[in-house]
Formats: sequence, structure tokens, C-alpha cells
Amino acid sequence: MSNAVPTLPVFAIRRHRLTTDGNGVSTLVGAYGCPLSCRYCINPHAWNPKTLEKCISLTPEELYERVKIDDLYFRATGGGITFGGGESLLHTEFICAFRKVCGPDWTLSVETSLNLPGHRLERILDVVDDYIIDIKDLDPLVYESYTGMPIDRVLSNLQFLSERLAASAENGKPGHVRIRVPLIPNYNSPAHLEQSVSKLRSMGFSDIETFSYTIR
Repeated sequence: MSNAVPTLPVFAIRRHRLTTDGNGVSTLVGAYGCPLSCRYCINPHAWNPKTLEKCISLTPEELYERVKIDDLYFRATGGGITFGGGESLLHTEFICAFRKVCGPDWTLSVETSLNLPGHRLERILDVVDDYIIDIKDLDPLVYESYTGMPIDRVLSNLQFLSERLAASAENGKPGHVRIRVPLIPNYNSPAHLEQSVSKLRSMGFSDIETFSYTIR
């Protein structure tokens, strides 16, 4: 096992986010990398090779030094750091190491598609507080047509996350999951949206946000 200090390829640090990327006052840390190829990607610099040339590579301690200025805001409002991208769970080793540096008082959130091997999700369950999940659509054909990837890992990770968070809540350590389901022009329909929401509710999720993409 390597003892090397993990680093994060950061392309953006956005302070004073209010409810958009987590509870309270939060700082969004955008990290490079994404396994999907979404047709209407809202954050293309998360995977564009030209972005990688401009990223800064930070250790957990270096990131902490940059974000600790808002420690009082985080503690007072229940906020903290939201890891986004791209796909935050490509960087689970870093997130786990960052928790050790920042301590237990900040809320750590991840923005994720859940389209990764299950071990990455398992690794952060005891580290991350909140999950913001971008589902796209739960119809396998719609999902793969839009993202370029099969949906199997997403469904498996959703079920796993639902079961684990239910068990954590019984033990007095509830996590929170917010799921975003968009209406995507030329890819899904209101009926698809309704079906996705219904399936998510049947899995035990309740905080579900629906919205429409605006394509220009």
C-alpha cells in the first residue's frame, strides 16, 4: 500500500455558496475528471484536457489552508466543503484524507453521478455527510444514449446507498441524499421523469429535485 500523500486536481474553489451545493454556507471545490460523456454537459471544463493544464494540484493540507478562512461560517450554519466536478468519487482517497485534516465539525458533501465501482462509494460512507446525486434518467436506454455509459453501476450504488443510510439512521448517524432528475430535450420525456421519481421513491429516497435543461 502506498504512503504517498493524495492530491486533488482543482480547477475551481467557489466560496459562500448558499444552499446550492449543500447545507448552510459551503465552499464548492471543483475537481477534474468524469467517467461520463453527457451530450449537454453543464460543466465541460471538468473533463476538457485544456482544463487539466490549468488545474492546481493540492494536498489535503494545502486545500485546508485555502478554505479554513470560512471555518466560522461553516460551524455556524452547518455548512462545509462540497466536492464536485466532474465526478467527485474519482477522488475518494483524497476526500478521506481531507476529513482527517479538517476534523469532524464541517459538513462534507459530494456531487456524484454514482457511475463508478461500488468500492469507491463504500470507502467514503463513514467520511461524507451529504450526497448530491445527478441521476439524468433511470431508463437504461435513455441513460446510456445521453451519458455514453450503461446504468448498471448507478442502480447498484443507489440501492446500496439507500440500505446503508437507512441502517445509519437507525444507529443515530443519518446522512442526507438529494437527487436531481432533469428533463432533457431530445432525450427523455415528462413520463420518463415521472417514472424515475417513482422508482427513486420506492428505493426510499425523498429529497428529489426535478427541473428542465435549457438548451441554447
